[in-house]
Amino acid sequence: MEGISRPTWLQQLHEWRVEHVSEKMFMIILALIVGFFAAVAAFFLHWIINQIVLLLTSSFDRTHANWLYLVYPVVGIYLTSLFVRYIVKDNISHGITRILYAISSNKSRLKSHNCWSSVIASAITIGFGGSVGAEAPIVLTGSAIGSNLGQLFHLDRKMLMTLVGCGAAGAIAGIFKAPIAGLVFTLEVLMIDMTMSALLPILVSCVTATCFTYIFSGDASLFSFHLDSEWSVQRIPACVLLGISCGLVSLYFIRMMSVCEDVFARFKDKPYVKLAIGGTILSLLIFIFPALYGEGYSSINLLLNGRTEADWNRILNNSLFSGQGSMLIPYIALVLFTKVLATSATNGGGGCGGTFAPSLFIGCFTGFLFSRLWNMEQIGVYVPEKNFSLLGMAGVMSGVMHAPLTGIFLIAELTGGYSMFMPLMIVSVCAYLTIIIFEPHSIYGSRLAKQGKLLTHHTDHAVLTLMNLDSLIEKDFLGVTPDMELGQIVHKISRSHSTVLPVLDAGGTLLGEIDIMKIRNVVFRIELYHHFKSSQLMTEPKALLSDDTPMAEVMQTFDRTGANWLPVLDAEKHLKGYISRQRIYTVYRKMVADMSEE
Repeated sequence: MEGISRPTWLQQLHEWRVEHVSEKMFMIILALIVGFFAAVAAFFLHWIINQIVLLLTSSFDRTHANWLYLVYPVVGIYLTSLFVRYIVKDNISHGITRILYAISSNKSRLKSHNCWSSVIASAITIGFGGSVGAEAPIVLTGSAIGSNLGQLFHLDRKMLMTLVGCGAAGAIAGIFKAPIAGLVFTLEVLMIDMTMSALLPILVSCVTATCFTYIFSGDASLFSFHLDSEWSVQRIPACVLLGISCGLVSLYFIRMMSVCEDVFARFKDKPYVKLAIGGTILSLLIFIFPALYGEGYSSINLLLNGRTEADWNRILNNSLFSGQGSMLIPYIALVLFTKVLATSATNGGGGCGGTFAPSLFIGCFTGFLFSRLWNMEQIGVYVPEKNFSLLGMAGVMSGVMHAPLTGIFLIAELTGGYSMFMPLMIVSVCAYLTIIIFEPHSIYGSRLAKQGKLLTHHTDHAVLTLMNLDSLIEKDFLGVTPDMELGQIVHKISRSHSTVLPVLDAGGTLLGEIDIMKIRNVVFRIELYHHFKSSQLMTEPKALLSDDTPMAEVMQTFDRTGANWLPVLDAEKHLKGYISRQRIYTVYRKMVADMSEE
């Protein structure tokens, strides 16, 4: 692990392991450890959240609105922001996006504080009413455990990536008691290729996390569901339309989140302004729609298990609409569309949480609203609201995450609804096919995709993403001044490793470059050594690169210009060094070969 010296006992353990334990067996052992700690973290986080919610809301009167809904969320966001600013002192938002960034741009290295900081921050945020999910923080925690454990034993990049996947998969498997969903999530969302060397450790982590979660919390599922009626072929049109609706709702979710993030980004250096805006929006929304409080899993369970109007009307409890059954459909619709605002306000104001639970929440409300309107209009065959609430969860999750398999298996495992497999597939696939028309990347990957730092299953693109431009820059260049004479330039050429010499002013700004191949006709004529200066011999570079240029663009620039060397400038436009076409292709070929190995 960089920056940390290994204790003697750890060095001895490492040496014994290398001698007695094979690499594959060692990965299995580490995967088991990661799965165990991911399950512990998931159980601990949900236990803390439940205790805080019980402490704050147990005395609420369900028959009318409670004014404390205006206070708790602001307090929670404020406490979280203080914790992050003064204790963590690092950005811990967008947990899954941070994992994707670590995989693509930081050699799968996550900071050690990520093993615990997200758990505490999200527990405070959600317990006090923050309208976000605990899943992304737990996934970040599990991945950080895997990454830091791998760094402790100085594992290579590929093994570190596998352990990051083990942590993420174990977290999902542990939270939902869904091992297959954990495995598929790692494949679809984190985009870790399932070679045989990675598949077994990730499976071990999923099974371990699931088993220990059963030990910690018993057999009860996060959501209880009992099939209302068997699925029939006559419901295919309704399933297709629900899938399309879920895709459009997913599009609204992603676009609105992006807009809200841009608004809060304007106040990046004004935390109290962000708190005032985010806290005010969140508190008002929760006061009007208490279903937005926290993760919202209790509301999901109401919709999944309701049998009569009285059961479903319970979702109006604690609100201004309590006891007004006629307001159920408008209430459901308004909650559906304001949930994304509440989630954005929570994170934008300084809270910590993910969009995993909100996508399940919005999906459940979408499915219920769709089925209720379908039955009211008597469009076709009757569709059970409970079943379609379940299908909506899979649909919106598939659209928001661009992960139809995760949506199918998670909902099936989560609720024991395996008899719903066929409609789950129809809805998830239709939702995914709808969203990709408008959004090529998931809500997690879109931020990195804009920066060219998103790792994908496309080998060529994945290799370019993993390549680090900074490590390829030749920084020991020999520069010349504009007034340097040819004789001195020849002396520089004799010591240079490249075919170009940069011409720099006193501040290090690149004025031009001298191509050695273009001045061959004067280099060996000693009588001209005092007649030519750098300013007369230099030419414009064929292209300029910045140190944050994506590698795909760097490769395209080399192909377009035909250059062998290109200058790289820093943010102040000063020359940082030169990058060589030959070195890029050498590293590229090696990485392709490494990724092709099992």
